[in-house]
Amino acid sequence: MRVFLVGPPGSGKSTVGKYLAERLNARFLDLDEVIAERAGADIPWIFDVEGERGFRDREETVVADYTTQDDVVVATGGGVVLREANRARMKANCTVIYLSATIDTLVARTAGKDKRPLLAGKDPRPILSEMLEVRGPLYEEVADITVMSTPGSAKKLATVIAGKLADFAEARGQ
Repeated sequence: MRVFLVGPPGSGKSTVGKYLAERLNARFLDLDEVIAERAGADIPWIFDVEGERGFRDREETVVADYTTQDDVVVATGGGVVLREANRARMKANCTVIYLSATIDTLVARTAGKDKRPLLAGKDPRPILSEMLEVRGPLYEEVADITVMSTPGSAKKLATVIAGKLADFAEARGQ
């Protein structure tokens, strides 16, 4: 089983992903953490030095690596869907869960957090709104299952997703 979680910053991909991996007896990976580890630098540094394009190049390499590994739950970065190659690999090789969230939820979860280079030090609402406008259709395009990430227990949401994954696998005869 290969499960990739996509969605905007603040939708809960990393938090829910950890619980989901535990529930599925799979390995959990956060793509941003893998990228930072491989680069030997944190994500804001990569953005500062290499720009968004350099980061996206690194991200594409990591996506290619993990879309072929079994028994993984992968939390992606919010912009992973911007590259056609990433969308194609995820769609062809993985079950993709889109964690959707309201703009208010996303703003509340990301406000004041500096580890997100595209939001750091800025009012997140207009940036997140624009991201949703551009990326929303891409999340929907790649998603096998869409789940609303609402305030509340990430552990409960992981249980709901695990049930939807079982139903999805059954419907596909797996």
